[in-house]
Amino acid sequence: MSERRRALLVAPIAWGLTAVAARAQAASLWLDELTSPELAALIAAGTTTVLLPVGGTEQNGAHLALGKHNVRVRVLAGRIAEQLGHTVVAPVMAYVPEGNIDPPTQHMRYAGTLSVPTAAFESVLEGAARSLHQHGFRHVVLLGDHGGYQASLQRVADKLDRVFGASSVIALREYYAAAQAFDGMLAARGYTQQEIGRHAGLSDTALAWASDASLVRPQSLRPTDGVSGDPRRASAELGREGVEHIVVTSVAAIRARTAGAAHKP
Repeated sequence: MSERRRALLVAPIAWGLTAVAARAQAASLWLDELTSPELAALIAAGTTTVLLPVGGTEQNGAHLALGKHNVRVRVLAGRIAEQLGHTVVAPVMAYVPEGNIDPPTQHMRYAGTLSVPTAAFESVLEGAARSLHQHGFRHVVLLGDHGGYQASLQRVADKLDRVFGASSVIALREYYAAAQAFDGMLAARGYTQQEIGRHAGLSDTALAWASDASLVRPQSLRPTDGVSGDPRRASAELGREGVEHIVVTSVAAIRARTAGAAHKP
């Protein structure tokens, strides 16, 4: 067989192997895209931190999708994991406390919001964190994109730290605090607090837009029932500074919290 003929036959095989390797590398950040042996190999090789993103499914006015928190926290968790290295991202927890169901309160008064009891939420969160520790992760980092359950994250982390050791489960308040700090960054640029808002306003919408443009309905940007703030001047460009601040702050906080942390086998 001529060398040219051999090269033509081997090239597709080599390309295929390269493509498989590239797919495996691209998927290595996401736990649910890995096989069990692939994940075990990553843990054995030093991937001992896992991010557990917590979102929420709730109304966000007429201009933001119900899954805003779920999409945003997954995107940001991926960027944080990339910068940390030796880190994977667990599936997003999308079912969180959003108010009473019947009679409906808080966001449950609007179509599409999904709510679970606080005790059930904390139980699932604890079970997920315990599962991840069982598989060999030394640090489970809870990233909460919603303000309503921050205390629950901390309760679960405190409980499991008493079992597994300090910083074994981290409720990363710095992540949410960085998102709140973006409000101050906008205020420093001349935006008013009334415009910035607390829910689906300028700040919230800009962060969502910078995370995933498909979340936003530009033709519906306006203050409506269920919205705190005014999203009309929001843009992806405006939100990028906030997204970057959240990522950088979270990476620094995780490194500080996990450096030299004691671990109970």
